[in-house]
Amino acid sequence: MMEVFVLVVVKPGHEEEVYNALSGHERIKEIYRVYGEYDLILRVEVENVEALDRFHDEVLRKLKNIEMTETLIASSYRG
Repeated sequence: MMEVFVLVVVKPGHEEEVYNALSGHERIKEIYRVYGEYDLILRVEVENVEALDRFHDEVLRKLKNIEMTETLIASSYRG
């Protein structure tokens, strides 16, 4: 299982619409509205990179009011 964080920029005025569209999706474990450069942060769990590709293609890219995303794959590095 992979854990990723997706930083999302939404077209102005559509933040609640996108938040509601993503809330409750089975892959999204947490979703936060945030201040700053990004509008939303998603914590997503997927099985592998192929499942991450599908999540991006089938979920995020279908929402026309998402302007940009940045995906961060969590490391298992414990230091």
